[in-house]
Amino acid sequence: MFDHVKFGVSDYEASKAFYLKALAPLGVVVGGEGEPGYGIELCVPGQVASLCLFQTAEKPAHLHLAFVAATRAQVDAFHEAALAAGARDNGAPGLRPNYHPNYYAAFVIGPDGHNIEAVCHAPGP
Repeated sequence: MFDHVKFGVSDYEASKAFYLKALAPLGVVVGGEGEPGYGIELCVPGQVASLCLFQTAEKPAHLHLAFVAATRAQVDAFHEAALAAGARDNGAPGLRPNYHPNYYAAFVIGPDGHNIEAVCHAPGP
C-alpha cells in the first residue's frame, strides 16, 4: 500500500542485520545502500514498495509495520527468522479472526521497539 517507509534507528548495523534476516522469508533484499546517515533500502525484487532505515541519534517513536506475506508458511518463517535475529515475540503465527476470517499474522518487537508484523490475507489450505 505504500511506496516506501523510512525511519531512523539507533543502531544501524544491528537493525540492518535484523531486518534482512527477519524479512528474508518474505523475499526482501537490499535494493540500495549509502552511508548510515542516508541508510539502506530493503525491497522485494519486482515490487514498488520499500522499507528504508537510517542511523539517527534521535529516539524514534514506536511504529507498527506490517509486511505482506504471500502464504501462511511465509508468516511462520518470518516469525522464526525474526526471533532468531533477536526479536521479542509479540504474537505467534495464527489467525486473527477479529480482523477478518483469513487474517493470518505474526508479530515481533524489533531492535528499536517497533511492532513488526507479517500478514497473509489468503484463505488457508
